[in-house]
Amino acid sequence: MIALDTPAQLLLRPLTPSAFAPYGTVLEGFDSSDAPTAARPINNGSCWRLDLAIPLALSHAGGQAGLAIYQAQARHFPIMVHEMERHALGSQSFIPLEGQRFVVVVAPANTLPGPDDVQAFVTNGRQGVVLHPGTWHHALLAVQAGAFVVLERHVPLGAPVDCDVTWLAAPLQVQDPNAA
Repeated sequence: MIALDTPAQLLLRPLTPSAFAPYGTVLEGFDSSDAPTAARPINNGSCWRLDLAIPLALSHAGGQAGLAIYQAQARHFPIMVHEMERHALGSQSFIPLEGQRFVVVVAPANTLPGPDDVQAFVTNGRQGVVLHPGTWHHALLAVQAGAFVVLERHVPLGAPVDCDVTWLAAPLQVQDPNAA
């Protein structure tokens, strides 16, 4: 028998570009020094550069590109999800610097998220994400502690902050994907 106050379980899935496409873009690392076909050599051939065709929305309504380093503490399963946030005017990117995995909890843009709208993905430590503007998401949920590069829309001091926050009608629970 399930107690009435038991939170609904949120299925944690591996992060793949196709599954994540409604919410944003997956950034993937490479396992070798072989350049992807679309890369080009730079710096006298000492490295290669791969330009990513990702529409970054950072300049709307006077915003500008902002680059930050977040130092995240590891979260412990089960992870409770009580609230979601969104940035309607700009995209937001999370890229791990030290190979740490993290959980991305998202819901479609433009409508308040209900429990059936929320999806959870776990990265493999070599993946980052770029969230579409307006995508509802939970704050950074690092599975392993470490530093993340965050590229997002910054606004001048005194301008309205582009961050809407909503509480879910009922909390959701993310379980450890390695638990039996």
